[in-house]
Amino acid sequence: MDRNSNAYTFIYAAVMVIVVAAILSFAALNLKSAQQKNIRIEKMQNILASVNVIVDAGVAEDTYNNTVKASYVVDSKGVKVEGEDAFTVDMKKEYAKPIEERNLPVFECNIDGKTKYILPLYGAGLWGPIWGYVSLEADMNTIYGANFDHQSETPGLGAEIAGEKFENQFKGKTIFDGTAIDFHVAKSNESFPEAHSVDAISGGTITSKGLEAMIKQDLGAYEAFIKSKQ
Repeated sequence: MDRNSNAYTFIYAAVMVIVVAAILSFAALNLKSAQQKNIRIEKMQNILASVNVIVDAGVAEDTYNNTVKASYVVDSKGVKVEGEDAFTVDMKKEYAKPIEERNLPVFECNIDGKTKYILPLYGAGLWGPIWGYVSLEADMNTIYGANFDHQSETPGLGAEIAGEKFENQFKGKTIFDGTAIDFHVAKSNESFPEAHSVDAISGGTITSKGLEAMIKQDLGAYEAFIKSKQ
């Protein structure tokens, strides 16, 4: 076949597209299990980080199994939902549902002989979704720890919600103002009770307020469950 002909060019391009597609499909299939494992391990690390347990990926699964003593799903009335796996609940999908229809995961941990309750959160930042985990002491009011992450917030600004300095502010704070859940991520010109507020990220106001809304809405969804444990 004439290599300078249009037919040769077309056939060559078609063959290359098919070969490359086949290679990519093969690679994707073979890497899928490894990718899923990495996602699972990272999730375990994030859950553990919310109770101030920081571990490497190599020991994350063993540490998670030794630390998380129970996990289950509740509804907005605080009633356990049978047949649901707390670890596999997709918070993005639940976030899109009305609160009364959501499956709400709960993770119970044993830290130094004391029970902590970890509640997942999901919301919206400036440029995309934000999410995290907040752990509560057995009084179901005092925050023991927090871990947050984001998809595409601005480095040095909104992305700082995933930084240790910001997350450490939450330790020891309380989520209830009287009998209602009320927590604030306060800008410099705002004043809220110190017991249930933290400082916003400088230059990251929209992300900070998105996180505040996430905490209020998602912990509000758990309110019946939280009060049932008090």
